[in-house]
Amino acid sequence: MMRLGIAGCGRIAERGYLPAALAAEGVTIAAFADPNRERLDSCLRLWRESGGEAQGVADLSELLSAESIDLLVVAAPLDRHVALAEEAAAAGVRALVEKPPAADLAGALRLAALKPEPVLAFNRRFLQGTELRASIPAESWIELDLGLRFKQGAWGAHEVRDEALLDAGIHLVDLACHLSAAAPIAVRQARISPQRASFELELSRGRARIECATDRSHRETVSVRDRSGKVVARSAWGGVRSRLAGLVGRPDPLVLSLQRQLQALAADDGTIATAQDGATVMAIVEAARRSAALDGAEVTVAPVAEVSA
Repeated sequence: MMRLGIAGCGRIAERGYLPAALAAEGVTIAAFADPNRERLDSCLRLWRESGGEAQGVADLSELLSAESIDLLVVAAPLDRHVALAEEAAAAGVRALVEKPPAADLAGALRLAALKPEPVLAFNRRFLQGTELRASIPAESWIELDLGLRFKQGAWGAHEVRDEALLDAGIHLVDLACHLSAAAPIAVRQARISPQRASFELELSRGRARIECATDRSHRETVSVRDRSGKVVARSAWGGVRSRLAGLVGRPDPLVLSLQRQLQALAADDGTIATAQDGATVMAIVEAARRSAALDGAEVTVAPVAEVSA
């Protein structure tokens, strides 16, 4: 049984990790930590009503001293990600860090340097990635179109700070690299605002067009074409069909992806995103920012190995 500690009792813990841990085989939550007593009590109540047993404490140091855990889920606000993962690593506990991994590339590199190395919660790997990867040619040229949009305040998050590029776009960047199994080369045609972002990502075996928004109704689309333009893989979530599916008992996509993510961790099957993957994603984000500042000019993505050196 993999015992989880959860640092941060916001909506992603309440509406994502709690039901995902209940559904996942071989996983349980041993403790929650949050300085906000109301949020902490809400997660404890929901977990106990589902038949679980867990402690609730105010901070991570208390959690680490009170409970033996196998994995710490870092679900706190972005500005606490690196510090919490560092504290867990100092106690010999691996962290699963929610996206985005850090506020910038420097923070992502700090995560990648920790031992035990954290893993990252790019959960779309376990939604569209699970659906599509087997259908994508292993080596030939491909073109990807990836879109993700949602209304940022729609699920009642306690804190809404992240811009669209870090909130939504970062999922698509990781998914593009994951589905293509390719290295990023350059970013061009970037347009970035607080609630929308779009750019083209050149990859070592193709290109990806990425578009995201946090001010529109939920919709997630992925389309993959070969060199001839033939669609070889396609996925769509959200919209009316997904809402109807929920009414007839189909699993919530967030819970399903987190359940698969936790099961992949318990099985140690190698599909989870590493902290090094997170540093690569943040290098792409920084290249996109530079491209946008240069009116869409092409900007090379610095290889993470060179940046860290």
